[in-house]
Formats: sequence, C-alpha cells, structure tokens
Amino acid sequence: MDILVCIKQVPGTSKVEVDPVTGVLKRDGIDSKMNPYDLFALETAFRIRAEKGGTIKVISMGPPQAADVIKEAYMMGADEGTLLSDRKFAGADVLATSYTISQGIRKMGHVDLILCGKQTTDGDTAQVGPEMAEYLGMPHIANVLSIEEVKDKSIVVKMDMPNTVEIADVKFPCLLTVEKDIYQPRLPSYKKKLETKDRKVGMLALKDFEDKDENKYGLNGSPTQVERIFPPEVNTDQEKWEGTGEELADRLESKLKELKFV
Repeated sequence: MDILVCIKQVPGTSKVEVDPVTGVLKRDGIDSKMNPYDLFALETAFRIRAEKGGTIKVISMGPPQAADVIKEAYMMGADEGTLLSDRKFAGADVLATSYTISQGIRKMGHVDLILCGKQTTDGDTAQVGPEMAEYLGMPHIANVLSIEEVKDKSIVVKMDMPNTVEIADVKFPCLLTVEKDIYQPRLPSYKKKLETKDRKVGMLALKDFEDKDENKYGLNGSPTQVERIFPPEVNTDQEKWEGTGEELADRLESKLKELKFV
C-alpha cells in the first residue's frame, strides 16, 4: 500500500508577527515545529503499514527550512519525503495551498491513501485536506476518530459528525483527515536519525508541475485576502468595588452602559 501523509512546519510560538500589508505570518527567524495534528496522521500511517505493509511518503509545502519536518518524519519511520518550495507559492490561502499540494501529489505518482491531520495550529481552518481531495477527484472523510478495518480495496473508518458518530467504508484511493488522539504518536528515534541522516528530501517547484499557471498559486491564486489584521490590545486595568448587593448592581449597570455593552 502506498500511503502519503501531508505534514506542515508551523511556528513553535504564538508570538508571531503579521505582515500588515499582505496579512501573512512572518515566519523568518522564529522557532518552528511539526504541526502537532500531523503527528496523529503519521502514527496512523505507521499502524496501517505495520498491518498491511507498503511505503509511507510525506509531503510538505513551505520555505527550504521546512525540510526539517520531513527529516523529522524520517526519524519516526517515513520512507520518502518531498518539499514543495517556491517563492511563487508564498502567501497562499487555503484554496491556493490545496491546489499547490494536489499538483505536488500528482507529480509524486501513485497513492492509495492520503492522511492529513485535522487542521494546522497556525490556520485552524481544517479545509486544506478536503479541498485537496476535491482537486484530486477522490473520496474523502474528515474528523476520523478511528480506523476500524483496512481491506484490500477500501478502508472502514469511524467519523465524528455534528450530531452522530458514523462508520463509512471508503474505496481507495481516498483521503482522510484524522482527529487528535486517534493513536498516541511515537517519538523520533535516534537510531533512525543516524540511519536516515543522508537521506535526501525531494524538492519540487512550480516549474516541475503540470500546471504552471502562476495565477493559480500563492497570493495570485488566493481568492480570499486579509483586509486588516492586528494583535489584540492588552488591557490589565482592574477596579475593586465595595458595597451592598443593590449598590454593586446599580454600579455595574452604569459601567456597562458607559462601556456601551448594553
């Protein structure tokens, strides 16, 4: 079975500056890590490979330093990895990102199962996985709670719906986004780090894709644009009031009217 896991390098801190013009995160010079939700997707892939055999590839999109998360995936057991990196990809919204990764997947060749984390911690949209599947023309299921059975031509999963938990049998090739805690992720292995220290990370740019139309990638291909973004104001002012219940209630009402909350 050929399994592909989508991973991403995200900021390792919540204190990240935002470009006031483009509205995108300034990622240069900040500590980064693998998106925590992707660890669950990786572990799911390892469990399926242990049962059915096959290979595990990983794919990521980002600047050259994002190759670090692919090397981390090697240390956990991934067989091969590819990074999509090109300045023309910068500033992509979820739609442009989904299209870019789908083009990279097409370039990588045959795949039976694509696994994604539920969402990323720097975007929290949970849209990229399903949108990729639509571009690839394959069935997909989000919010997968557990893998019930892996068959020769399909996979049975339990999914978390708004009001119910349902079980679905999905034919390969397909894409799944998995929930947190589907399995306990393993730690990177020092032994595998030594074994894979010389393993290359494949690199793909726009020139390598079938569709080379620059208007479909990065800021050019993003139909959603950030109009205004700003950090929240920090307000630590405190007031302490004393009095009877009736007095405090009257004062609270006056204060809420003063702040125009009522």
